[in-house]
Amino acid sequence: QVQLVESGGGSVQAGGSLRLSCAASGRAFSNYRMAWFRQAPGKERRFVSAISRSGGSTYYADSVKGRFTISRDNAKNTVFLQMNSLKPEDTAVYYCAAGTFYGLIYENLSGYNYWGQGTQVTVSS
Repeated sequence: QVQLVESGGGSVQAGGSLRLSCAASGRAFSNYRMAWFRQAPGKERRFVSAISRSGGSTYYADSVKGRFTISRDNAKNTVFLQMNSLKPEDTAVYYCAAGTFYGLIYENLSGYNYWGQGTQVTVSS
C-alpha cells in the first residue's frame, strides 16, 4: 500500500513557476513508476508526465514539453514536478499517481494503483 500526498500548488501569474511535490508514505517506493495527471475545469483527467522506477526515463505530454520537468528522489520517497513558463491553460488540479501495471503505457490512468488527493494550480493572465 502506498499513500500519496501532493503539495506545492498555488496561484501564480502567467510565466511564473511552481514546484509540486508528492510524498509517498509506503515502502518500496522505487518499485513504482510515478506520474502526474491533471484535471482542468470541465475536462477529463489527463496525463502530464511520468518517470520510471529508477528515474532513468521520463515522459511528457506534448503540451508541457520543454516547460515541465519530472524527477524523483527514491531515498526520500518523493517525486517532483518543476513547472516553468506556466500558462493559463495549465490551470488544473494536479494529481500524483503511483503504478505497478507495467504492461500499460505510461499515459494510461488504469496503469496506476494509487492516487493522491490533488493540489490546485491556478495560472492567471
